[in-house]
Amino acid sequence: MGSIISPAAPRPSESGFFDGQLLIAMPGMLDDRFARSVIYICAHSEEGAMGIIVNRPAERVDFPQLLVQLNVIGPDEAIRLPAEASSVLVLNGGPVDTSRGFVLHSNDYSIDNSTLSIGGGVSLTATIDILRAIARGSGPGRALLALGYAGWAAGQLEAEMGHNGWLNCPADPSLIFDSALDSKYERAFRKAGIDLRQLSSDAGNA
Repeated sequence: MGSIISPAAPRPSESGFFDGQLLIAMPGMLDDRFARSVIYICAHSEEGAMGIIVNRPAERVDFPQLLVQLNVIGPDEAIRLPAEASSVLVLNGGPVDTSRGFVLHSNDYSIDNSTLSIGGGVSLTATIDILRAIARGSGPGRALLALGYAGWAAGQLEAEMGHNGWLNCPADPSLIFDSALDSKYERAFRKAGIDLRQLSSDAGNA
């Protein structure tokens, strides 16, 4: 498994883009990589978009194991982690760069020149320093670690939305960070003011 890196994070752009919002896959989504996914858009501009899937768990790995694999802590320290560190979610953040880690977190923590403040109380940091801080109990109040991300080339996301592949709505930090992954898809639709059961029925009769 690769190490956490510090990519050149794209910056949020002017109004009119979807950074800081939730992107919800419509029931007719044909791409299995994104079916029933809820994505938090971290950056969106004329050059493309980048987001993190927030309702899909990573397979066969938890946060303490990952800290040991990355040599952030030793194997004997894993059982002594602060409770908030032990409970950090590890998610499958998307199909791009799955060996890289991206930490979505509350904005009560920041690293100069490394943390991207997205808005609405949510930030993104992709350096190993934030993992060390979480392991020490001095990290952000809320955090999740995503392996990989979802990415779109220039104009690609807009085209997919134009073909009704996605629905966007304002983000809710409580939905982003909570651990009830199985219900996030339905709850995201409710936040957008849509009854998913009715939507699925309509799609089936179209």
